Amino acid sequence: MDLAVHSLKDLPTAPAAGVVLGAVTRREDPRDALVSRHGGGLDALRPGARVGTSSLRREAQIRSARADLVIVPLRGNVETRLRRLDEGACDAVVLALAGLLRLGLERRATEVLGPDRMLPAPGQGALAVQRRSADDAVAGLLEPLHDRAAHAATAAERAFQAALAAGCSAPVGALAEVRDGALEMRTFVGEPDGRVVHRGRGRGDPAAPEELGRRLAAEVPAA
Repeated sequence: MDLAVHSLKDLPTAPAAGVVLGAVTRREDPRDALVSRHGGGLDALRPGARVGTSSLRREAQIRSARADLVIVPLRGNVETRLRRLDEGACDAVVLALAGLLRLGLERRATEVLGPDRMLPAPGQGALAVQRRSADDAVAGLLEPLHDRAAHAATAAERAFQAALAAGCSAPVGALAEVRDGALEMRTFVGEPDGRVVHRGRGRGDPAAPEELGRRLAAEVPAA
């Protein structure tokens, strides 16, 4: 095997020996989306409505916005979770918008959750291509797939996650974007019960994205 393709948000921040990140593809929309059986967005859900998700990050931010909602554990691929929703296992589910877009199911979204409401997982919406560190021939082949803006943004987000020693299931959100030559990032750290530990914001150099991620991680108060 010469290459491995992953959703970047699921890739561990600690590199494996002999393997490097060969390319980060152009990023799909990184936001989360709510899919409701009854239409409408998060604010339209009735008190006590059941929202399906097994993500602690999503759970923390949903509870922060709507403490009256009931979180229902829900796993599986996109089609499985939508089928469970349609069968009545819950009143709504929260999914990565990128997954809906790639499957042509974006019309199922009843609200796209912007960063003011829910910050995505670090790396969400981007694909990562790994290669062997010594394989220079494959490195050259991957160059046209590599998106520098997506790489800078996701590198900052993943550096934030790594500096907190937070795994991909921890209640940590981050979103970085290159704007007017600067790298801007917003961050969230919470508890599953909805308690907000910290919200951060900062700007940095796209040429040194990890520095911005580590700086914002250093601003998070110690537990």
